[in-house]
Amino acid sequence: MIRWTLRSALEDAGAHVDEAASLGEARRRLDEEWPDLVILDLRLPDGDGLEFLAELRTTDLDIPVLVITAHGSVEGAVQAMRLGANDYVVKPFDLDDLLHKAARTFEQGHLRRLAELRGREDAVDAAWPVAAAPATLQLVKLLQRIGRSGASTVLLTGESGTGKGLAARTLHAFGGQGDRPFISVTCTAIPETLLESELFGHERGAFTDARESKRGLAELAFGGTLFLDEIGDLPQSTQAKMLTLLEERVFRRVGGTRQHRLEARVVAATNRDLEREVQAGRFRADLYYRLKVVPVVIPPLRERIEDVRPLAEHFLSEFSRQFQGAPGAFREEAMLCLEAYGWPGNVRELRNAVERAALLGSSHEVGLEDLPAEVAGVGSGSALAGLPDLPASGCNLAALERRWVEQALMRCTGNRSRAARLLGMNRDQMRYRIDKYGITPDQTQVPQSPAED
Repeated sequence: MIRWTLRSALEDAGAHVDEAASLGEARRRLDEEWPDLVILDLRLPDGDGLEFLAELRTTDLDIPVLVITAHGSVEGAVQAMRLGANDYVVKPFDLDDLLHKAARTFEQGHLRRLAELRGREDAVDAAWPVAAAPATLQLVKLLQRIGRSGASTVLLTGESGTGKGLAARTLHAFGGQGDRPFISVTCTAIPETLLESELFGHERGAFTDARESKRGLAELAFGGTLFLDEIGDLPQSTQAKMLTLLEERVFRRVGGTRQHRLEARVVAATNRDLEREVQAGRFRADLYYRLKVVPVVIPPLRERIEDVRPLAEHFLSEFSRQFQGAPGAFREEAMLCLEAYGWPGNVRELRNAVERAALLGSSHEVGLEDLPAEVAGVGSGSALAGLPDLPASGCNLAALERRWVEQALMRCTGNRSRAARLLGMNRDQMRYRIDKYGITPDQTQVPQSPAED
C-alpha cells in the first residue's frame, strides 16, 4: 500500500516511477535501467535494505538514495547515512514531507552529476582540446573508459608527433588525478648511466656524487601518473628492473636495500614496433607482454584529417595571443592545402607549420604564401588557382565531374570527407556522386611507378 501511494503521489508530481517489492526484483530492474533516485525501505521480504544500499555504493554511478525506516529505528537511519544514503524519513511519515525530501535529494544528485560532468569536460578540454574526427572521438572515449577503469599499466603506440603525450595527460585527467602529480620521463633524454638513478632514486653514498639521498621519479609520481615516453628505446640493462617495477609494483633506490611501493599508474609510449624489436632481440618479450595489457593505438593525423581544420585554428589562436600582429584566421585556399597534405610529421608538424605562418604572416589572414612549400604545393594546381574556362568546342560536364571526383579521392587516398572538402561539397554529396558514377576503390588508387629492372 505504501508503494502504491508513493507511486501515485510521485506520478502526480511528474515523475516516471518503477516499483520493486523485493531486493531480487530491484536488482533485475537495475540491470535494465538506472534510476535518477531510489526510495528504499530498510525492511524487505528477502533481505536488508542496508545490504542493497552498500551494493549501490560499489557502482560507478552516484545514485541518490532516500531511505524509509521504521519508527524507533533511528540507528538504522544513521547506519544508512554512513553507507551513503542522502536522506531518510521515519514511518509513519507525512506524504508532503517525503515528497519534499525526494525532490531535494533528486536535485542534489542532479547538481552533483552536472558538476562532475563539467569537471571532466574541463579536464579533457584542457588535455585534448580538439576531437572532431570519428577516429579521434573514438580514441577519447577509449581513453575515458581506461582512465576511469583504474588500469595500472597502459601502452600507447603511434607514429612520432601523433599526440601520445596528450593521450597520457587525457588518461590522467579522466582518472580523476588532475590534482595529483603527472611525472613525464623521456627514456632517451637521460643518459643510460643515470636513468636508473633518475627513475628509482638513490641513497647517500651510492656513487661518487651521491652526497644526499634522492627520491626518484617513481616516488615523486605518488598517487598520480608516471609517463614513460619512448620506452621502446629503454636500455636493456634497465628493462629487467622495469619489468619488476610493473609486475611487483616495487623498486629499490640505487644503493638501497629497502623496497618502495609504486603508487602510480604507469603509462608507457613508443613509436617503435615493439613486436619487431622483440624479434630482433632488442626488447625483452616478457616486458613487452607486461606493457601491452591495455594497448592503445594513436592514429596518424592523415587518418583523422577532420581534425586538421580545428587543430590549425586552435594553434593559430594560441600563437596569435603570443605574437604581436600575427594573423588571426586562414584563407580558405590555405586551409584546403592544410587538409590535403599528408602530414608525415603528424600534429607536431602541423603545429610547427602554423607557428611559422603566425610568425611570418604579412596580413591578417594566413595565405598560401605563408605555408611551407611542401604544404602549399599540395593544393596549388588548377583546382585552387581558379575555375578553367569552357573550351570553344564545349565539354562533357558529367565526364569532367566524374574525373574531378576521382582525382579528389585519389589525392586524399580514398578519404571521402577530405575529397568532398576539396570539391566544395559535403560527404553526402560526395557519396551521391560516387554511387552515380559507379566509382570503385581501385579507380582511386594512386598509380604506382613501374619497377626498375
